[in-house]
Amino acid sequence: MNTPCIDSVRNSCPVGILSVLAIWTLMSVCSLSESAPAKYSPANWPQYKNNPYVIRIDFPFNDEDGAGSIVTADLDGDGLLDYLVTRPGNIGAYSHFGKRLWHLKVDVQVSSSSETYGLPGLHAAGIQAADIDGDGKTEVVYLTKDGFLNVAVGSTGKTKVRKKLPFPKEAERWENVIVANLRGKGDRDLILQATNREGYRMGKFLAAYAADNLDGKPLWQTSDYLGCAHTGARIADIDGDGRDEVLGATVIDHDGTLKRIFDVRGHLDSIFVNDIRPDIPGLEIVALEEGSLQRVFLFNKEKLIWQSDYKRQEPQNAAVGEFDLSKKGLEIWCRSRYDEHQKPFVFDANGNVIADYEMDAVAPKDWTVKGVEEIWTIDWTGEKRQLAAAKERHKAGDVCIFDPITGNFLKRFTEKADRLYVADVSGDWREEIIVCSGQEIHIYHNPDPNPNPKHERLWNRNYYKRSKMVWNYYSP
Repeated sequence: MNTPCIDSVRNSCPVGILSVLAIWTLMSVCSLSESAPAKYSPANWPQYKNNPYVIRIDFPFNDEDGAGSIVTADLDGDGLLDYLVTRPGNIGAYSHFGKRLWHLKVDVQVSSSSETYGLPGLHAAGIQAADIDGDGKTEVVYLTKDGFLNVAVGSTGKTKVRKKLPFPKEAERWENVIVANLRGKGDRDLILQATNREGYRMGKFLAAYAADNLDGKPLWQTSDYLGCAHTGARIADIDGDGRDEVLGATVIDHDGTLKRIFDVRGHLDSIFVNDIRPDIPGLEIVALEEGSLQRVFLFNKEKLIWQSDYKRQEPQNAAVGEFDLSKKGLEIWCRSRYDEHQKPFVFDANGNVIADYEMDAVAPKDWTVKGVEEIWTIDWTGEKRQLAAAKERHKAGDVCIFDPITGNFLKRFTEKADRLYVADVSGDWREEIIVCSGQEIHIYHNPDPNPNPKHERLWNRNYYKRSKMVWNYYSP
């Protein structure tokens, strides 16, 4: 095979001048030049050339069992976001452009039902990625079903740490791990979570460790965390002190101080965090109640701001965002519980219902009567008003973008979506739709001009970065 670099030298030199050694030296230099990874910054992320861009994965998804999913992180250090995919017995890592970085056949802790089988729950990836040891390179962190905590090199999957940590006697093992910043030193801390092994399983057991001192005592631990019944712990820096809190009806500060904010009469289905009320310092948390009064709560680290309900209908799933520009603050869209013929309703930032409708009346006629699931707030257009993305419920079906206030479907993607993920991964700061379908990842971007190209990268927001790593079916 001709090498352009060598051919150009041959053409300009007498025959015989280049020795075999020199040729091999030139081949090595050219090979290094051609294979050296480009370095990118968030300001110059390339846009995918194909729409959708397709990445082949090593193992099949299916929508039925609900275990395993996808998250994104820079694994190979080129400045672009790569993809981590989990399924029972498998972890796959794929570069931004689809090259397989590594694939492990390993019994990763993923589950279809946290209440029955333990965390991380339905459609959760059960894996984390961050530079937890400060070496400037990304590590991948996950638990296996034998109870071991595993830390691997992000670019290769090679194991760096494999350790079993003591867990509560009421639990089966540690089931969920979350990367956090608790000491103000960056993503150098780990939060481990477990459910009670008997009865209706709730993830009330937490222990926080410094990632560089797993042999030492926990930074703190508790058996009194009250979060979602179906979801692993959610974290974010809600008070702006540069350190994360654990969010739930009980908010746990970075140092382990626990404060019960309100009482739950049923259990919590979903938790979200954002700046819902800009007139109040810091961020606020939205929580949805299943059972009893079927309430929606808005609260922060200090107090319950309001609680509200809509005709005692269960809110079940939500999307939180800037859906109505005529209202101050953000809006909270609730899907409703109905197994068929969903009836969404929307609260404003003060807890008032401002919209409700029947999904059957706004969805395409051939859309499933079961409605939508895996609902994500999405920055698709680049305008201030946000939209929502979702997939067809209870099937490997199509994906849509809709207006949460009216329910109108604005865009439909013909798909067989087993999982749906929304994140800013290419081009400008707007978000892409990322679908796991069978043995492929499909990445859709908005090809229209961005009306606000100088907007900050969404990844600069702590709560955004955290939510994209710990999401599951109930709390994208």
